[in-house]
Amino acid sequence: MTPPDRAVRRSAAYDPGCTRCPRLARFLEETRERHAGYWARPVPSFGAAAPTLLIVGLAPGMHGANRTGRPFTGDFAGILLYQTLYEFGLASAPESQSAADGLELRNARIVNAVKCVPPANKPLPEEIRCCNAFLKEELAALAAVRVYLALGRIAHEAVLMTRGLKRGAYPFAHGREHVLDETSWLIDSYHCSRYNTQTRRLTTEMFRAVVAQACKRAGLR
Repeated sequence: MTPPDRAVRRSAAYDPGCTRCPRLARFLEETRERHAGYWARPVPSFGAAAPTLLIVGLAPGMHGANRTGRPFTGDFAGILLYQTLYEFGLASAPESQSAADGLELRNARIVNAVKCVPPANKPLPEEIRCCNAFLKEELAALAAVRVYLALGRIAHEAVLMTRGLKRGAYPFAHGREHVLDETSWLIDSYHCSRYNTQTRRLTTEMFRAVVAQACKRAGLR
């Protein structure tokens, strides 16, 4: 199964056949056996080739991106994300159900801190560190990015790791801005997961506000 809307060739920033993390590689192999039609490989990033806003998530959802091959596509977390991006003119449609639905992102791109679905949605620290090499290469190639919008603490810390920055100097908090250098910011948001939205730790209004904040910093408003 190959998502039709982007190339999936191996590069320094992405390897569709990566097996560096034994636990994740075994889990993907088991997933392919149970769900023959699933993508069930490392999931590449998605969106504009030269974005000014980079949205950093945690990892593919088991029945979302792990199934479709596109970040936040076909799962609950993507409902709020794509609807909000559409409202701000960053997405061509308000929902994303499959990698073949024609949806495009404008001035924005989505990448995950960990490219393989982890058991129970919980990557191990060593898996986060291992996959950070791919994230570092990708971020280095995206020279136009002005704002990194981190969805959750793991994504926040993954961005810091790519730059060799200490977590203690950049504490995570929803809506907090961190100056990374003279041209770029890291902005934090709670993850738009089912748990966070149903418990109202993250409301629709809160998420719209943090996306508006990110767009303003990125010069998109």
